[in-house]
Amino acid sequence: MSETRRAFMKKSSVIATVLLTKAPTLYAHSSEKYKSNRPAPQDRNFISDIIEETIKRVKAKIKHPELAWMFENCFPNTLDTTVTYTEKDGVPDTFIITGDIHAMWLRDSTAQVWPYLRFVNEDEKLKKLFQGVINRQAKCIAIDPYANAFNDGPTGSEWESDYTDMKPELHERKWEIDSLCYPIRLAYHFWKTTGDTTCFAAAWLDSMKLVVKTFKEQQRKDGLGPYSFMRNTTRPGDTLHMSGYGYDVNPVGLVVSSFRPSDDATVFPFLIPSNYFLVTCMRHLAEMVDSLYKNIAFKKECLALADEVELALQKYAIAEHLDFGQVIAYEVDGFGNRLYMDDANIPGLLSLPYLGCFDADNPLYVNTRKFVLSKNNPYFYKGTYAEGIGGPHTGWHDQIWPMSIIMRAMTSKDEKEIQDCIDMLVATHAGTGFMHESFHKDNPEKFTRKWFAWANTLFGELLINTYDT
Repeated sequence: MSETRRAFMKKSSVIATVLLTKAPTLYAHSSEKYKSNRPAPQDRNFISDIIEETIKRVKAKIKHPELAWMFENCFPNTLDTTVTYTEKDGVPDTFIITGDIHAMWLRDSTAQVWPYLRFVNEDEKLKKLFQGVINRQAKCIAIDPYANAFNDGPTGSEWESDYTDMKPELHERKWEIDSLCYPIRLAYHFWKTTGDTTCFAAAWLDSMKLVVKTFKEQQRKDGLGPYSFMRNTTRPGDTLHMSGYGYDVNPVGLVVSSFRPSDDATVFPFLIPSNYFLVTCMRHLAEMVDSLYKNIAFKKECLALADEVELALQKYAIAEHLDFGQVIAYEVDGFGNRLYMDDANIPGLLSLPYLGCFDADNPLYVNTRKFVLSKNNPYFYKGTYAEGIGGPHTGWHDQIWPMSIIMRAMTSKDEKEIQDCIDMLVATHAGTGFMHESFHKDNPEKFTRKWFAWANTLFGELLINTYDT
């Protein structure tokens, strides 16, 4: 460990001292306050010995009691509260809810277990849990590649009246590129980490072929494609204009994402962060197809799609901003129109290095990062307790997502910036010991979603990266 890193670790023992004095009633230190908020062991959904050992080890390294308590609460939250693991004929199956919404998003389920992947070779139970997620995601894609969220069986949902091809197995049917990218990310890195191939039978390959077919349909070279969506709602971002197909695009090789990873409708349907994510995932899928199946034709199809989208990104996604020079736009339409902003959800522009799409030192990313963390990004908010990125999803102005602060730290090599981000997270959990979907920049007690497992586990990942390296 470098002397600089050692100094940072030492400084972290007094994290949040300044910010905590702003609200002594909410954040005052006491041994009574820092009792674990985890469910009792007998009430936990899933227990992994290596994760329990990791919690003890990392918690001991965090000298600030409040931060250590937050880590203990947050890091295991996905396993403690959202996982249902079963086996049928010896085949693992894992259903994962998001928290207070009892449905499984393809995106969230990957992101929720992602921070545990580094430990998977040390716990056979944990490895089987990952196999179960990969198996379940493949089954979900086979049911409907255009759906973003699924039920645990054909139970129907509150959105079954949406004007789209709903099925009883679907919780929601919003077409989002990242919904199909995240399962590839999980499968690829599980394979690279473990060498395990037991979940990659013919059914998984069939689902991946459906993924590529769907991406190519949504390039819209041959018309609008089979997907449309409308909803009776007072929220414009919950439905699509133009008879359910969204605004027009020029078919230049990019892939339409009707909705963002926030589940809000796109303005210009070529969502750029998700197209970058697609390029990375198609190349990973090509590597798997080559190694596991020796399917040269499908490998070439994946690589051709990646190359085509990457070429279109170079031509249409990068442009001269009025104040920041060359930056990456958030959305485009292929006609030359661009939307300059960033949303807190992942993938967003800020998170591109985290997803393996850019090196954090890439000058284009560095310049774009300066833009998205400035007042020129309409969804960057700066207040009494914190600064960070929000988005229109919560329906309120000035709501910062902890996820954006976490991602800012995880894409930074500046130790002061990382410490500042952790300071803000300690100061804004509203005394709960957990992350939330969003909080008001001037009042952390005004937050949304008290049980949001993705943000909790992501926060745990940040602290492991900071304290356990």
